Amino acid sequence: MTGEATTDVVLVGAGIMSATLGALLRLLEPDWSITLVERLDGAAAESSDAWNNAGTGHSALCELNYTPQQPDGSIDISKAVRVNEQFQMTRQFWAYAVENGLVADPRSFLHPIPHVSFVHGAANVKYLQSRYDALSANPLFAGMEYIDDEDEFARRLPLMAHQRDFAEPVALNWTQQGTDVDFGALSRHLLGYVAARGMTTRFGHEVRDLRQNSDGSWTLKLVNLRTGDTSKLGARFVFVGAGGGALNLLQKAGMKQAKGFGGFPVSGKFLRSDVSRLTAAHRAKVYGQPPVGAPPMSVPHLDARVINGRSWLLFGPFAGWSPKFLKQGDVLDLPESITLNNIASMVNVGLTQFGLLKYLVGQLMLSDAERIGALREFAPSATDSDWELNVAGQRVQVICGAKGKGVLDFGTTVLAAGDGTIAGLLGASPGASTAVPAMLDVLERCFAKRYQAWLPKIKEMVPSLGHELSSEPGLFDEVWSHGTRVLRLDESSAVATG
Repeated sequence: MTGEATTDVVLVGAGIMSATLGALLRLLEPDWSITLVERLDGAAAESSDAWNNAGTGHSALCELNYTPQQPDGSIDISKAVRVNEQFQMTRQFWAYAVENGLVADPRSFLHPIPHVSFVHGAANVKYLQSRYDALSANPLFAGMEYIDDEDEFARRLPLMAHQRDFAEPVALNWTQQGTDVDFGALSRHLLGYVAARGMTTRFGHEVRDLRQNSDGSWTLKLVNLRTGDTSKLGARFVFVGAGGGALNLLQKAGMKQAKGFGGFPVSGKFLRSDVSRLTAAHRAKVYGQPPVGAPPMSVPHLDARVINGRSWLLFGPFAGWSPKFLKQGDVLDLPESITLNNIASMVNVGLTQFGLLKYLVGQLMLSDAERIGALREFAPSATDSDWELNVAGQRVQVICGAKGKGVLDFGTTVLAAGDGTIAGLLGASPGASTAVPAMLDVLERCFAKRYQAWLPKIKEMVPSLGHELSSEPGLFDEVWSHGTRVLRLDESSAVATG
């Protein structure tokens, strides 16, 4: 084993969370030493890679699972407002990054595209009208349109209208100001910025163990996956942004806040096409309703994407299953995550989540023809020769333990040690879209003594910090307009409607 190097900050994992935190810290503390440790040979090659996620700038414009209908028929928009507020913070930081040279060209990772909710059937159309009424009264959603006219539907979504039987009523909630995001490209931009300003990068290295020292610092045992050599790395602060691999590492660290947490891995699959007559006929991200009994992560959507400069259509997700916590992980990831602290929670989830288990079994048994059949709910004229199946990234759904009872959490969870020396992120959607507020949460909880001194600089990056934009329409208009101009989201693009 080679000698121990030391650093102020270790970022474990080279995805969007580590990239965002690294950029924030470099801007706030230019003199701190930062070391990035990534087990793969490149940045953003797991969950943040463009092919491993939906690329939606999740702002609750189109995702129906964020606006549930209550027993009295009213629509609860509280989660939608919260998610949108978080995305607004992320969007502001992206604008700051472009203005200040962290990212040279916003179009390298961001494209404007309408976000659309789609339903069919009389009862669902009534729900969507109520959803529109509830959301459009809020300043964050004021640009939303309600569309139930067949001709207008066909004009805006020609691929979805072709060969559709409009005898059944359909409706849309349409918001022009949505985004398609290549989180892999953005991660590489941010990490490149930090690396150019002194960050040490250790690609092809895996963290095998973490131990806290008596002075509160940490010693990480690393393995060079190319040579098999081991080394030690000392750090004052550790952030574990390793996607599905975060849970096992936080457990190895003996982090008290991670006790009772478990993880359930689910892989995603998408049908994809780059056939030009199809990509030209569908220029929107269109989200529908999940099948009855299916979990929120199963919301079907037909998306226009820009990946590596090319236009694509993706439809899914279809669930798969593997015990791996990462796409390029190990089959022992799940069994090795089961401990005495979380086994009761995991067993309880297994006994109570029959709907999820039934859904997964059904998904695993789907044939290619059945997947195309699901696509035809959105695009009735779809033919299998135009589409291919792509396996996306692994998502580890968080199981939260509470008095021996496990609760399956489909959101994003930040865990931070009481002494502020280690933190990590668990969970999936809305995930990357809320990277900035999540990492600001890490800064506030882990660097409490410095945070107040950092605030003026942070507010330069995120002007709405500390404000509820939904209650301050003037401030919202100001930061929205500025971000739209800087990020060039008011210009036409390959996926924007004309």
